[in-house]
Amino acid sequence: MKTIGLLGGMSWESTTHYYALLNEGINQRLGGLHSAEIVMESVNFEPVEQLMRKEKWRQIATLLAQAGRRVEQGGAECLLVCTNTMHKVAPAIQEAISIPLLHIADATARAIQKDHLQTIGLLGTQFTMEEDFYRGRLASTFGLDIIIPSETERKEIHRIIFEELCRGKIVEESKVRYQEIIGGMQHRGAEGVIAGCTEIGMLISPEDLSLPFYDTTRIHVERGIEFALNGK
Repeated sequence: MKTIGLLGGMSWESTTHYYALLNEGINQRLGGLHSAEIVMESVNFEPVEQLMRKEKWRQIATLLAQAGRRVEQGGAECLLVCTNTMHKVAPAIQEAISIPLLHIADATARAIQKDHLQTIGLLGTQFTMEEDFYRGRLASTFGLDIIIPSETERKEIHRIIFEELCRGKIVEESKVRYQEIIGGMQHRGAEGVIAGCTEIGMLISPEDLSLPFYDTTRIHVERGIEFALNGK
């Protein structure tokens, strides 16, 4: 079994799910007392979030690239960056390390392709929903048609992530609002929806929706398990 590297803390709430799901997944496959071999670096999210507010992505890239190197030096043989938004600086992190960075958007897109879907709704932070590093990758590399919520809805989704989910707060009214927004995207033609923020799966589950729901945390974890057990 290969050692999985985690670059987490953004937020720690979702990183705890990565750790638990990786260990559960390895144990389900191997049985006994098997668990995942993991090296993790968990960063302090507050200074990172402040840099995000100021659009200082070069500084974020430097910080996370250094963290990624420490994970590799700890013995990791692949790297999972436990956040969708920070894949904005994934190229800088990959350049700083010699182990493969398993991209969360790639794993998600392949899961969608396996289901033979074409038009997909995307939820996440405003950065993830609006910028090309994520939705552009889904479109250009995998040929998916991406639908995003309205500007007002995007701001509301972003607020709920940072003011509630990143703080471990699960608010029923927010769940209902997310369901309404997803319903609107479904009305516009979305055949499924991506939970493009690793905290969204804390609020919404597949049972809450009438269309396929792609929880990026669980999909990313499955990609890590595949690498750990198969080496690719």
